[in-house]
Parts: sequence; C-alpha cells; structure tokens
Amino acid sequence: MVLHDLRYSARTLTEAARESRRPRPRRVRRTVAIHSFPRYQRDRSVARWSAREERRARQRLRRQVGTLLGMVNSAAGELALDAVDTVDVPPARHRRGSLWLA
Repeated sequence: MVLHDLRYSARTLTEAARESRRPRPRRVRRTVAIHSFPRYQRDRSVARWSAREERRARQRLRRQVGTLLGMVNSAAGELALDAVDTVDVPPARHRRGSLWLA
C-alpha cells in the first residue's frame, strides 16, 4: 500500500517562524506492506460480538411483538385495535448484521 502525505519538518517550521511566513509542507511518500487482514485471522471477538448483538435484536423483537399481542388481546376491543397502530415493530434484520458492520 502506498500512502501520500504532507508533513512539516522541524527545519521548515523554524525557517517559516524566522521569516514570519507560513510553512510549506513537504510531500512524503510511504509504503506499507500488509501481510494479513483483520477479518482473515481466526479471531473470535467479532463472532462473540455478533452473537451478542443478534441475541439482543431477537429479544427486542420478542418484546415489541409481545406488546403488540397484549394490545390486541386486551378486553378493550376496538380501543385495542386502534392502539396497535402506535406500536412500531421494525423488521428483524439481526441475521449476521453485526458481522457485516464489523
């Protein structure tokens, strides 16, 4: 991988301060050799985090659907059907979502 950057050297900064002008950055070209990628390693931390996030997403879905069923099955009848529209249940997209975002 090749990175291009602009840097100020200590010499450039002192000369600019002495001449009371703005320092000019110097172009620096750096090369980096990458031998492995983070997701390629057998690291279980992403899998553990993913499992935890998916578990929490399923729990949220169960809780929201439980609230919805409680409103529908209440003894209030028509009032309960009107209250159903106030509950927002987003689609459950927990399946490997956190692995995608990692």
